[in-house]
Amino acid sequence: MSWYDYVACFFAGLFLTNVVPHFVSGISGDRFPTPFARPPGKGLSSPTVNVVWALINLVVGYILFRAGKLSNGDTSAIIVFFAGIVAISLMLSVRFSKKQTQ
Repeated sequence: MSWYDYVACFFAGLFLTNVVPHFVSGISGDRFPTPFARPPGKGLSSPTVNVVWALINLVVGYILFRAGKLSNGDTSAIIVFFAGIVAISLMLSVRFSKKQTQ
C-alpha cells in the first residue's frame, strides 16, 4: 500500500467516528455543536443540522474507507484506521466537554 492509502485510512477513522455524536444528538432531538454554529464549533446547532452534518461525515468517511483499501484486511491499514478513531475520540471528548448548554 502507498502512503496515501494510510492517510485515507486515518481520515476514514476520523470522519466515521465523528458521525456518532452528531447523528445521535440529531436523531434524539438535541442541539449539539457543529462547524455551522455561532460561534463555530462552540455554539449549538439544530438537530437537523447535526443529522445532515453526520451524513456528510458518513459519506466522506465511506469514500476514504474505500480509497484506503481497508477492506483488503491489511493489518497496518486497520491499525492506522483505529489510530484515527482514537485521535478524534480523545480530541472530541475534550472539545465537547466545554460545549455550551441551553
